[in-house]
Amino acid sequence: MSTMPAQDDASRPMSSEEKRVIFASSLGTTFEWYDFYLYGSLSTIIAKQFFAGLNETAAFLAALLAFAAGFLVRPLGALVFGRVGDLVGRKYTFLVTITLMGLSTFLVGIIPGYLAIGVLAPTVLILLRIIQGLALGGEYGGAATYVAEHAPRGRRGYYTGWIQTTATAGLFLSLIVILGTRNLMGEAAFQDWGWRIPFLVSVLLLAISVWIRLQLAESPAFQRMKDQGTRSKAPLTEAFGQWKNLKIAIIALFGLVAGEAVIWYSGQFYALLYLTKTLRVDPTMASILLAIALAIGTPFYVLFGGLSDRIGRKPIMLAGFLLAAVFYLPIFKAITHYANPALETALATSQVTVIADPADCSVQFDPVGKAQFTTSCDVAKNFLANGSVAYVNQTAPAGTVAKIKIGDAEVASYSATGLDAAAAKAKAAEFSATAFQALKAHNYPVSVKTEPIRNPDGTPAKNADGSDQTKTSYAMAPADPAGINKPMLVLVLTVLVLLVTLVYGPMAAALVELFPTRIRYTGMSLPYHIGNGWFGGMVPFVVFAMVASNGDIYYGLWYPIVVAAATFVIGLLFVPETKDRDIYAND
Repeated sequence: MSTMPAQDDASRPMSSEEKRVIFASSLGTTFEWYDFYLYGSLSTIIAKQFFAGLNETAAFLAALLAFAAGFLVRPLGALVFGRVGDLVGRKYTFLVTITLMGLSTFLVGIIPGYLAIGVLAPTVLILLRIIQGLALGGEYGGAATYVAEHAPRGRRGYYTGWIQTTATAGLFLSLIVILGTRNLMGEAAFQDWGWRIPFLVSVLLLAISVWIRLQLAESPAFQRMKDQGTRSKAPLTEAFGQWKNLKIAIIALFGLVAGEAVIWYSGQFYALLYLTKTLRVDPTMASILLAIALAIGTPFYVLFGGLSDRIGRKPIMLAGFLLAAVFYLPIFKAITHYANPALETALATSQVTVIADPADCSVQFDPVGKAQFTTSCDVAKNFLANGSVAYVNQTAPAGTVAKIKIGDAEVASYSATGLDAAAAKAKAAEFSATAFQALKAHNYPVSVKTEPIRNPDGTPAKNADGSDQTKTSYAMAPADPAGINKPMLVLVLTVLVLLVTLVYGPMAAALVELFPTRIRYTGMSLPYHIGNGWFGGMVPFVVFAMVASNGDIYYGLWYPIVVAAATFVIGLLFVPETKDRDIYAND
């Protein structure tokens, strides 16, 4: 039988058994986060592989929504597995969750793409994402509870701080595996099929995790309840059907977890998408820079967790909420400055305006591929969104064909409604060429490539005078590697990671201490996964959708800023300090 940790031994060294508990719980949870974040790290490729039937903007948003689907069901997983964890035990519940996560991730690596099986491909993908979300909904609460219930009083923040490193460590591991695969295979092969390898590797991580967790004993607090026959018979009813416990869950959600969630996903996950999608930094370089920042920042989870044992959980987390709300806009503007100064200069000196009839404009998102975005306004905005070109909106009279105004130049858009494929393609080529030329003339980073036109047999096509025929293509240029200030960019990304560690480092201990042992797994899991699944998991989709609708590349940041600010106020007023609570006497 497991024994309870002593309550007055905070100053003693960590025992070998405690080290094994933390290592096993943290390693398994790291692997589970690795599985979950592979999808998000490869969302641009997944958009092409599974949502090929949509235009580029809609496909990317659909891929982000499929990513978010895994988050949206996390609260259901928290209810299901939290109940099992409070009835059956902590150990066996998170054995089940990690098995579900590993198998569903492996299957993502073998699903045929859209071009092979059509709409069945995204359907199966979303189903597997839902299974991942259910599994993750039961994982974190079990791991955090298991470690906290092994920790001596006065060191719960430090012990659970190790669990808090796992989400970042899982993201870090996913980036390293993706980078290694990308470099070994080359970009072309990776884009084609090599992206599947990191998903397939998860089956090896699953085997390691299950073997390690099988060696663990049950948590001492749960074992004591089991021996005494004091386990809750109905943890869901007791946790959420009684106001005294439901009130704790509501305070935990809105006064702690919601703000932590948007800071975590904005500061680490959205930062990577912002670098690659908006600022067009090479994905390999962006991943390396973020990985360095994660390596620098990750130890601070344990540092702030340990500090919270001395000065309290609440002041550290509140500081993180406030700093994020105040500094997110300048931080992301600094990322633009150091990552793509050419784009920053163009945005500052040559304002782009979409002049259109508002009735002609729509939100360009259609996950089922039914809508057609062919109006002149939609064509113009889709072009700018795909080029990461910020714009402002100006109202035009009803029925007016939309125009893009770039500095002093104006480019008329066109309506593709009713055009056949060949005519639409010709119109699109003419419009994009004209718009790109205007952007280039106003110092936007545009790449121009001239290539020979070849006959079906591969020989060069000729003009009437015998000269070779050529075609010129335009695109927004990737960020110039020579213009990227890598040391400063790593510094700014590290600041984002440190904001995450402030709010997340003490979080597990605070949540464990808020709830009685009888319903702890259930009670803490639901607010944690509503917060992280709904508030946090929706960050990439909501932010990009806001940007696509408004035109300002920073506009979407108001979502995490407002949530973090609201959490600061609610946490300041309603969240109690919990560091000195005896979680064994809190039944």
